[in-house]
Amino acid sequence: MANIKRAILKLSGELFQDKSENINFDRYNDVAKHLIQVQKQTKIELAVVVGGGNIFRGRQADSSVDHTEADSMGMMATIINGIGLREALVRNGATDTRLMTSISIPQIAEPYIRTKGRHHLGHGRMVIVAGGLGMPNFSTDSAVAQFASELQCEIIFKASTTDGVYDSDPRKNSSAKKYSELTYQQALDQRLEVMDRTAFAMCEKSEIPIFVFDINDLHKLTDIIDGDYSFGTMIDGNHK
Repeated sequence: MANIKRAILKLSGELFQDKSENINFDRYNDVAKHLIQVQKQTKIELAVVVGGGNIFRGRQADSSVDHTEADSMGMMATIINGIGLREALVRNGATDTRLMTSISIPQIAEPYIRTKGRHHLGHGRMVIVAGGLGMPNFSTDSAVAQFASELQCEIIFKASTTDGVYDSDPRKNSSAKKYSELTYQQALDQRLEVMDRTAFAMCEKSEIPIFVFDINDLHKLTDIIDGDYSFGTMIDGNHK
């Protein structure tokens, strides 16, 4: 792919923590500076979906806890990260950044409306979307797949804890094989866990490719936008 004009970036909540703190404001600051630089260099229209795993994931709850309530807590965790990232972006000069949420909290963020989101992107504003899909049982992976379609993005950038997609967990298996490219169906058939099955299926339906790369390579986002996919895994419908 070349000449990408609009993309959506999925950031794991773990990016915003360190060994001693679940929320680290220096991490928000570092990410904000990277994103601002990327937008300045490439002029890309960029939406960002944030996870909340540094604070709480619904699936972490004890089995005795109502899972819908636990999922609601997880969605609120993503909004906390959205606020933190927006604050860092604004403080570093991206003063027109918009935070939109699928859960209505108008005192803190704009409600997510797809046409309004597209309007903001078209006017060069960075858009952070938090709160997942606003419903239990759906991950932020599913949210990014849905928002990518609604916001008319050309590609999903998935910042992962590994440098691409492997046939098994490379942190547990030193012989794990890394894929440079996959089809959506291969990812579904092999039950690869870099995104959930619902998200893969949604991307296949909307024909939006996914590029998976190491979250530590966030500084290489400009290279990705310029067409360098050598250090991650591309998932789309074209490979055999």
